[in-house]
Amino acid sequence: MLSQKKRDYFRSLLNEKLEELLHEANKTVTGMTSWEETYADPTDRAALESDRNFTLRIRDRERKLIAKIKEALERIDTGTYGICELCGEEISQARLKARPVTTLCIDCKKRQETEEKLKGL
Repeated sequence: MLSQKKRDYFRSLLNEKLEELLHEANKTVTGMTSWEETYADPTDRAALESDRNFTLRIRDRERKLIAKIKEALERIDTGTYGICELCGEEISQARLKARPVTTLCIDCKKRQETEEKLKGL
């Protein structure tokens, strides 16, 4: 079980990342709804559309990460943060630092990835 100090550390880390992602999402929305330039050259227009699509794909991934961060914050509140969903063992602090939204210990994650790889063959 994580100490209160460690829970506070991870809560702060997750909240900081959440604020950063929400700020970036807001900038993207503002940028895409502001005055739009008109390009006479179809190549320039295509490049702009390609850049926008790339940005939207990134923001969609970030949207999913925001949901995972909120879930991790809920787990901190309920006292289940840092406990593997599959085996019930504690997730190492090194793993939590590397991937604070994780719900699986490294052994269960490796097993899951192996199973997914085998199913994909």
